[in-house]
Amino acid sequence: IRKRAEHNECVISTLEEISLHQQDIEKIEYIDKWCCDLKILYLQSNLIPKIENIGRLKKLEYINLALNNVELVENLEGCESLEKLDLTVNFVGELTSIESLKGNYNLRELYLTGNPCVEYVDYRGFVIATLPQLQRLDGVEIEKSERIQAVQKLHETRPSILQQQAIYRKKRQKQKDESEQNLSGKKSDGTDWYTDTQNTGDGGPKIVELTEEECEKTEEEKDKEFWEEKTPYTPESRIAVHEHMQE
Repeated sequence: IRKRAEHNECVISTLEEISLHQQDIEKIEYIDKWCCDLKILYLQSNLIPKIENIGRLKKLEYINLALNNVELVENLEGCESLEKLDLTVNFVGELTSIESLKGNYNLRELYLTGNPCVEYVDYRGFVIATLPQLQRLDGVEIEKSERIQAVQKLHETRPSILQQQAIYRKKRQKQKDESEQNLSGKKSDGTDWYTDTQNTGDGGPKIVELTEEECEKTEEEKDKEFWEEKTPYTPESRIAVHEHMQE
């Protein structure tokens, strides 16, 4: 954070804007204690799974969390000055979690494009009716007639959203289970890059040293296999890609 405060002479206590994008951040912490005057916070393109530890930022007006692993809209009630929230391309499936933003009276813009919840029937109407303070949703201005119609239909829309959430929740749990199984499977049958196993013919395996050329070929094959493997776009797959690229 101090390194990114060069424009403020590396003083973080009076920071009003900071960009922490593409920093491989996996958790939001400390910033609400160190940067109380923050108004603009860029955290896009990280690996953040949860919105947390920014509720004390009373002056925060804009937070960009696009391209992260966020699944719930939460812990923003204390950001009373919040005007714009960008959650583009995350994994928000619990659409009713936006109800936690009802008390953010200054919120004018919300971006949820690229999240699973935007595929729900009546998604836009539900958001507009739930958050009457909004002026723009996903970059599209909210018309007065659209808002009136959305409010009138909310008693029908909310139960429908709850049903669709329940279906998504089961799907999401299945994704988590499959990811855990794949991970444990790879750990159990994985071999060292520089060794391989061969059957001796008498029922027992033996360790065979690979040459450097064979090793490189094996790494290339595994790399190709990784990128060609078909996997759903999930928080787990994003983390797997990140870890693979680091290796």
